[in-house]
This record gives sequence, C-alpha cells and structure tokens, in this order.
Amino acid sequence: MIIDIHGHLSPPEAARRFPMPPSLTDVDGMLAARAQAGIDLTIIGSPVGAGAMARVPGVDNYKQPRDRLRGFHDWMSGLISSFPDQLRGYVYANPFGDDDHLEGVRETLADPAFVGLITTSSVHGELLGSPRADSFFALAAEAGVPVLVHAPAEPIGTERVDTIGFVEQIGRFGDVTLGMAMIAFAGWLDKYPGLRLIGATGGGAMALLPERLQTAASPRHWGGGAPPSAAASAPQAAAPQPPAAQPSVPPSADPAAALRRMYVDTSPFSPAHLSLNAEVLGPERMLFGSDSPPLSAPLEDLIRMIEKLPVDKASQQLILGGNAEALFDLRSRP
Repeated sequence: MIIDIHGHLSPPEAARRFPMPPSLTDVDGMLAARAQAGIDLTIIGSPVGAGAMARVPGVDNYKQPRDRLRGFHDWMSGLISSFPDQLRGYVYANPFGDDDHLEGVRETLADPAFVGLITTSSVHGELLGSPRADSFFALAAEAGVPVLVHAPAEPIGTERVDTIGFVEQIGRFGDVTLGMAMIAFAGWLDKYPGLRLIGATGGGAMALLPERLQTAASPRHWGGGAPPSAAASAPQAAAPQPPAAQPSVPPSADPAAALRRMYVDTSPFSPAHLSLNAEVLGPERMLFGSDSPPLSAPLEDLIRMIEKLPVDKASQQLILGGNAEALFDLRSRP
C-alpha cells in the first residue's frame, strides 16, 4: 500500500479569491494521477486554512475567524466523504491560536475524515520555541495525532523577495529547517513525549543539524556560559529593547535526540536529500509525501526514487506506506 501524507486541494471559492496553481482545484485530475501511479491513499490539508499560500496584500492568514475555518473544513470533510478510499485530511491549526481557535480545532478533529493536524513552522517570523505555542503542542499531544509542520506562505527572511519561485523552493525550505530545529531545541518533545511531528519538504536541512544543535545547547566556546544578550550589552543611552522571547520550557538537554524522534516526508525531488535522511534519521522516520498538488513532478518518479534508496525492500515499503499506516493509525479508522 502506498500512502502519500503530503497533498493539497483547495475549494473553487478559494481559487476565485486568491492566486493559486490550477491543479489545486482539479480533484478529478489529482485522483486520476494517483490511481495511475499506484498511490492508494492521500492525506490532504492546507497550511493556511482558508487563506492564501501566495503573498496577497492585506490578507493575514493568521486572523481567520472560526466560522470561516469551519466552512473550509466542512468542504474538506465533504470531499473526503465522496472519496473515502482515496482521501483523508489534516485539520489546520494556527500554532499561536487563542482558546477559541484551538477549541475549533478539537471540534473538527472529532470528524473521522481528519487524521492529523497541519501547522506552520513560523508565524510572522516567530518560531515555535515561543511560549505562545504551548497550548498548541499540548492539544496535539492530548489528541494523539501526527502534526505535519509545513512552511508558511511568507517564510522568514523573504519579506523583500519578490520572486515567488525563490520563496517557494528556497525560502520555505529554510523556514522548515529553522522550525524543526527550534522545536527540537526548545524541548517540546521533552515536555510532551507523545508528540508525533513530521517535517514537510523532507524536514528541510534538519538531517544536517544534530551536531550543531548539541553545540547550540552547550556552547563550549563561551566557557560554558551563554553569551550576553544584545539587550544586556546595549549602551544605556540606546532606545529600550523589548525582552527577548524565551522558550516556554528549558532547552532540551539533548536536542539532537529530539530531532531524531521526528519524522520527515519525501517531497524534496532529490535522491541525495532522501539518502541523507535515510542515513541520519533512518527509514523508519520517513513517510512518502509528494507535495502534489501543486508540485508537478511525476508521481511515478517520486516512487522510483524511494525504490532506489540504499535500504532494503522492507524499509522501502515502510517509507511508501507502512510507517504512515502505523503513525496515523489508519487500520482503526473507518
């Protein structure tokens, strides 16, 4: 069985409001391509809820009222109920959402069409080490469902970049790298051991970071102590600086171990990237994901890339479907 844990579809109404690739509203085309490639089940979701994945002046994805999100999720649920053998869904969640927003997330998760959460690796430049993410991580741990950590529409550092291709392929990759690294560093998996987190886009470059995270947690070159903060070292005459955001829990004593407890998808169209993830994280931490729609790489090529990894056939089958079937508890779902 082949399970794609990273797909997207959007309602026609969203395409009328926001710019988006036409493939995002082509349900029949998406399902036909999967049938041809031999993909049995796809988990779809939106990292912007009912918002826009392209930068749109005046649109703030993180200020969506609960009724608008309810309408979006109702559309998704109806679509999934029309194709119950081919589709499941993620519930969108703002990681810094207020109590009303998170209550709406809980309510939507009660619908069996949804098997996980999808959130963003940063919000307006704020990473998920912020104490404001505590309620979200507590909800995810309590619900016991996987969380796909996806790049936002506007990744960190791209505010002045106008080329959408660069933002999509480079900026968002970097944002996921920072987001997953910060989650490991901030100690959320120590506080909530039941968290099941999946880095989209292969987790960015997180497989390169275990040693650097350990150095970040214990910077020996500072003599065992942390460097002075910018605010503490600023001249007294300077304008007052806002206090630096602090992690809500002490930084993990072993962020490299926390990183290796996370999962990644296989959506980067790169054999070298997939091989590194298999070497560092292990095939048991990899889940087949295409990011299609909207990406248009041939699905058959993505599958063949998994089949060419330097792992045994059993491990390849875990990546293609076995890991997802267990992680999302799909055997017990209606």
